[in-house]
Amino acid sequence: MQEITADTDWAFTQYERVRHLLPSASFPDTSQNIANLGDIADQFDVFLLDAFGVLNVGDTPIKGAPEQVAALQAAGKKVMVLTNGAGMPLEVALQKYKRFGFDFTAENVIASREILAMSLPGRPAMKWGAMAMPASKLDGLGVDVVDLGVDRPLFDAVDGFILLSAATWTDQQQEILTESLLKNPRPVLVGNPDIIAPRENDFSLEPGWFIHEIIRTTGIAPEFFGKPFDGIFAEARRRIPTDIPDHRIVMVGDTLHTDILGGKAAGFGTVLIEDHGLFAGKDTAKYIAKSGIQPDFIAPTT
Repeated sequence: MQEITADTDWAFTQYERVRHLLPSASFPDTSQNIANLGDIADQFDVFLLDAFGVLNVGDTPIKGAPEQVAALQAAGKKVMVLTNGAGMPLEVALQKYKRFGFDFTAENVIASREILAMSLPGRPAMKWGAMAMPASKLDGLGVDVVDLGVDRPLFDAVDGFILLSAATWTDQQQEILTESLLKNPRPVLVGNPDIIAPRENDFSLEPGWFIHEIIRTTGIAPEFFGKPFDGIFAEARRRIPTDIPDHRIVMVGDTLHTDILGGKAAGFGTVLIEDHGLFAGKDTAKYIAKSGIQPDFIAPTT
């Protein structure tokens, strides 16, 4: 594959390039600037938080985020994590958040991996091949699934593919998967639709980037699980008391095309965090204007 330098402008261009595959939504004409989530605590009963760029950047918690989340919880707010981090099982993610200083229960963390797993029992019995990493614990998915490695016959032998994590994915594996799907199109389930994720000093390429390249080459139509697609928001809504209306729920994230677009498509309020994720150090106004994806609120930090 071509050499890629993943930065904010590149990522924004890639998201706009696949905009036709994303949900549609209506947006406010303008955004209100706030200092942090505490400024709107009285306007919402439920806070849905992205992880990367809102709670942490890579393996580093965002300064002040654990205290802000604790303050919202102490005020009686329901605080939930909605993450496209599909590589790790829930118990590992909970341990990570605890290490970062957050207090979340399993009920209040929803990962796209879980939404994908919920779709598996109703399907015909299949042997799946996975884009995964050693910590992904594939046996927890409850289906016949193997790590693909670089075994070309294995790629051709499985009945479908599950894409969870690109942390160890290589150009060679991408080439083999593309060729295998060209020869024999099969179901592809994308557990992480993100194109990139913010790290401490750079961005990592995520499964969304690799599958969109494959779509352009093969014409396949994969199933996406996670933000901005509706399944993860529907599951969050199911876990929220029915007497809380949608306008009292807010999605908080660092990306326009996943968090803000997905939150508005679900009918929720939205907050864009500027300083820690995709738009750190950038003028978000120009990206909002180019995309037309307008958040309700903009805050420098959580």
